[in-house]
This record gives sequence, structure tokens and C-alpha cells, in this order.
Amino acid sequence: MAQSIPGQASDLQKISSRSSGIRLFKWTLLSPLVCLALFLLPVFILQLYFAFHSWTIYLSSWSAAEYVGIELFQEALQDKRFFWAVARSLLFASLSTIGCFVFGLILALLMYRPFRGHGFFYIVFILPMLTVPIVIAYTCDMLLYRAGPINGFLSTIFGTEMRFTWLSNPDFAIFTVVMLEIWNWTPFTFIILIAGLSSIPKEPLEAARILGANRLKIFMEIQLPLLRPVIFLALILRFLEAMAEFPKTWGLLQGGPGSATETIPIYLYLITWQFFDISKAAATSYVVMIIMIFVILFAIRILRKEKQSMDTLYSVHSSGS
Repeated sequence: MAQSIPGQASDLQKISSRSSGIRLFKWTLLSPLVCLALFLLPVFILQLYFAFHSWTIYLSSWSAAEYVGIELFQEALQDKRFFWAVARSLLFASLSTIGCFVFGLILALLMYRPFRGHGFFYIVFILPMLTVPIVIAYTCDMLLYRAGPINGFLSTIFGTEMRFTWLSNPDFAIFTVVMLEIWNWTPFTFIILIAGLSSIPKEPLEAARILGANRLKIFMEIQLPLLRPVIFLALILRFLEAMAEFPKTWGLLQGGPGSATETIPIYLYLITWQFFDISKAAATSYVVMIIMIFVILFAIRILRKEKQSMDTLYSVHSSGS
């Protein structure tokens, strides 16, 4: 009995040390966020003031703005242009997220096993993500010109003169930006998915191979179910980032032709810095923030469910072994 007391004390010391380490890790991550929130707090307060007071830069002083209550929020919610911007953002984010996931998964399946030249191809595949978005916009503006290299290349392949209007056709412009977004951010999902594939335990895969399962069956019945939390994480992060995409769309088309590529960030930029409707922009940005909060809460709920299902799966596996 006396011999077990030192052991218990050592276990309690380890638990206490682990708890303090976790607290230190949490504060290490949260401290920069808290400092940033305190730094931006005056900006949010001023923005909230503008959302309830009608002010433009043509007035003498922002402190003399007229209080209008929730009138600006009602105006934002009744603005058909805003709803079209939301619809375009959802279309853009959904299509680009699906495209990035499909191509990222293909690259991850090709690359997660080491082979000769693996490092070289890995660098090549992540280069698009390291390219400055505005550089991508200006480069593609030259490449996608009506008489530019892309149409020239397609003309050579199909044997007929191609003069496709990638940028000036309002029915296709949004899909051009979607393709650029897929090229730019496929490496992001590729990195997440290849990390997920590399972390899958080897034992189930080896057991399936011994039982005679082919690669497709192994992927569909073992790898894909185990990848579900990683897949949801990649899709959610990519979708949220795509909703906020601004540099490529603005640098390439400025929301045009007409309003064909006017997404939420473009719309907010236009009413703030071109129409100088500061108060309406502030109210609209808070409406967008509320929408994104609900989207993020929904995403967190999905990730928690996936984590719980994976914890249950691993606990059953551990108890069975």
C-alpha cells in the first residue's frame, strides 16, 4: 500500500503538468487573437455607429450624422443588388470549392505515396497557392484576351479559329473567375487531403489487400470514410475563404461585365469607395457578418459531429483489439 502512494503522486503530477501545458498552449494561440480583437474594437464600434446613422463623406462631420435606427438595415435587406451579390458569392464559392476538392483529392491520391521526384512535383503543385492573387488577375487578363494565347492554343488544338470572350461575356465571366480560383487554391485542399491520407492507419489497408480488395474498394470502403472529417474541414475552410475572394475578381473584372461578377466583397467595395454610401455599407457589412456567423456555427456543428463519430469508431476499434 505504501509503495502505491509515490506512483499515485507521480500520476497526479503528470496530469497537473499536462493540464497546465494545455492551458499554456490555449493562451499562446488565443493571446494574438485577443490583442487583435482589442485593436479592431474601435473600428467595429465606429462601424456600428455608421450603421445606425446616415452619413456620407459629403457631410461636414461624421459626428453630425442623423440617427435613422434600423432603416439602413431594412434598405440593405430590400436591395435586390445585394441579394444578387449574395447569390453570386454562393455560386462562386460552391463551384470553386467543389472544383478545388475534386482536383485536390486526385493530386493527393497520386502523391501521398513517396516516389522518385516526389519533392519536385510537390513544389510544382503548391506553386499556384504561393502566387499573389493580383498577379494572377493581371496575367490571366493577358492570357484570356480575345486574341490571346489561350484562344490561340485552343485554335491550334481544334483546327479552327477560336475567339471566345472569356472576360466580356456576362454569361460566362463568373465561371472564368471560378476556374482561376480553382487553379489558385487547389493546392490548399491538396495539402490538407494528402496529410489526411498519410495519417490513415496502415493496418486496415494491409488487411484489405490480404483479403483481395482492389484499390477502388479500399478507397471507397476504408480511406474515404476515415477521411470524412478531413474532407469536411477542407470543404468548410475553402468555402469560407471563397466567400471572401476579392483581389482576383476585382483585378480582372471589377465586378463586370455589368454586374456579372459582383460578389459580396465587390458590392461592399463599390458602395463604400465608389458610391461613398458609408452608412449603407456599414449596415450591409453587419448583415453579411451575421450570415457568415450562422454559416460558421453550422460548420462547427458538422465538424463536431464528425469528430464524435470518429472518436466512437476508434474507441470501438480499441476495445475490440
